[in-house]
Amino acid sequence: MKKVLIYSVALAFLCSTGLVTMATAAVDKGPAEITLNPDGKKPALFPHAKHQEKIKCGECHHGKDAAGKKVAYVEGQKNEKCVTCHTGDMLKGKVKGKTAIQRAGHGNCLACHKDMAKKDAKLKKIKKCTTCHPKKKK
Repeated sequence: MKKVLIYSVALAFLCSTGLVTMATAAVDKGPAEITLNPDGKKPALFPHAKHQEKIKCGECHHGKDAAGKKVAYVEGQKNEKCVTCHTGDMLKGKVKGKTAIQRAGHGNCLACHKDMAKKDAKLKKIKKCTTCHPKKKK
């Protein structure tokens, strides 16, 4: 009887571990790297996977309500490309950048990089333009 109980518990544990692993693997985490403004003069290279290791999705991703106002990210929500929503005059006059996607990047990404560099002197290089906009190789 004890053996049956032990085997049942072990089997239940293995099955639940397998289900959790399958559920986690099924989640689409998006591309490992993203190039923002690939056809522009200074495309931004974004190491998406590296950021996912350090920060939560809601630090960057968000949604919009019916009135077009920013709303907080909800776990599991569908994430569109940034340029899907960041268009037109969005953030114009509030953040440096010629296009809405540049303003979004400078407003969110650059602000975060500067904040991190302020908190940790070893990270001071991440606030440089070349962190996101590497020089083109000739």
